[in-house]
Amino acid sequence: MLATKDSNYSIVIADDDTPCREALRDIVQPAGYRTLLASSGEEALDIVRQEGRVHLVLLDMHMPRLTGLETSQLLHQLDAMLQTVLVTADVNEQLMRQAIQARVYSVIPKPVSKNVVLYTVVRALARFTARG
Repeated sequence: MLATKDSNYSIVIADDDTPCREALRDIVQPAGYRTLLASSGEEALDIVRQEGRVHLVLLDMHMPRLTGLETSQLLHQLDAMLQTVLVTADVNEQLMRQAIQARVYSVIPKPVSKNVVLYTVVRALARFTARG
C-alpha cells in the first residue's frame, strides 16, 4: 500500500542534520509522498500550523531547543490525529516508555533502513486514515 505519485499524504521531516533530513526525504518522496522539510521542532510546528493538513511527522529525537518527544507532544496538541515517528540512534527502554506515553507511533533506529522507514510510514498513515 505505497502511495501513488498523486498521493495527498503530506509528511514533515524534522531533523537538524541536513544530510539525515535529506536522506529521509529521498526515501519517502519517490514513494509518492509530499514531503516538507524542517530543521527544528519549532519549524515542524510552524509547518503543521501553516499547512493545515499534515498526516505524519518524522522527528529526529535530538534537536536543539525542542527534542523529538517534546515536539511530538506539542504536535498532538495541535492535531490529536497526527501520527509522529521518532528517528534516533539512541533507542533504549526509557525512550521507548517515553515514546509510548507521548503517543508516538513508532521509533526508528539510526542508521535508517529504507524498508523500515517505508513500512513504518505506510502503517502510520493507515492508522491515520482509519482514525480520520
